[in-house]
Amino acid sequence: MQELKQQIDKARLPHHVGVIMDGNGRWAKGKGKPRVFGHHSAVEAVRATVEGCAELGVRYLTLYAFSTENWDRPEMEVGALMKLLVDTIGSEMQMMLDNGIRLATIGDTAGLPEATRDALAFGIEQTSHGEGMTLILALNYSGKWDLARAARQLALEVEAGRMEAAAVDEAALSARLSTHAYPDPELIIRTSGEHRLSNFFLWQAAYAEFYFSPVFWPEFRKPDLYAAIVDFQQRERRFGKTSEQLKQATNP
Repeated sequence: MQELKQQIDKARLPHHVGVIMDGNGRWAKGKGKPRVFGHHSAVEAVRATVEGCAELGVRYLTLYAFSTENWDRPEMEVGALMKLLVDTIGSEMQMMLDNGIRLATIGDTAGLPEATRDALAFGIEQTSHGEGMTLILALNYSGKWDLARAARQLALEVEAGRMEAAAVDEAALSARLSTHAYPDPELIIRTSGEHRLSNFFLWQAAYAEFYFSPVFWPEFRKPDLYAAIVDFQQRERRFGKTSEQLKQATNP
């Protein structure tokens, strides 16, 4: 673990890391356990990832915790996930406070159960003075929901005469996304070996680097996080330019 960590250049950390936490159910099934067992076992992965990012100096970490499509899962599993979220906010509060972590949410949180909303409000208030990393929980969130919501807001503003249609551009839409207060993610990690976004950060991930870990989420630990960041730092991020242009900009 130390060897991997020592390879990380802290001057070139991704400012914002997004994580698609995948594989809880399949991991549990492989052990002959119910899916809920996988979700409960994943709390340690959350703790390791949050602590690891905070210790390195990552400024923003978004965990894709519950998508708008997850409501289609069995009612018992959804209820267990909501209770687990409430319990985890309580059990991890001291860890967040010790690391100066500020809790935030994105997504249609109004659609969550009252107990979940109350726990989130408590966590956000208790950590509001944190000056370290911002931990963003994407709850009842999807990229399509985010884009549709922003487009609807723009349409209403144009209809009300508060904005000209010609003024609707990329910046205007970005400013109305639920993530408008945060930088776009530079690194997105997905666990369990799956290679897809699953409706996460469809707009914001335009220039993100992707890292697909074969590790199921319940087994993801700090060395796996370090491996993703080391891989990120070995990438050449061109943003549409050529390698030669980047070299010229670095060595004029």
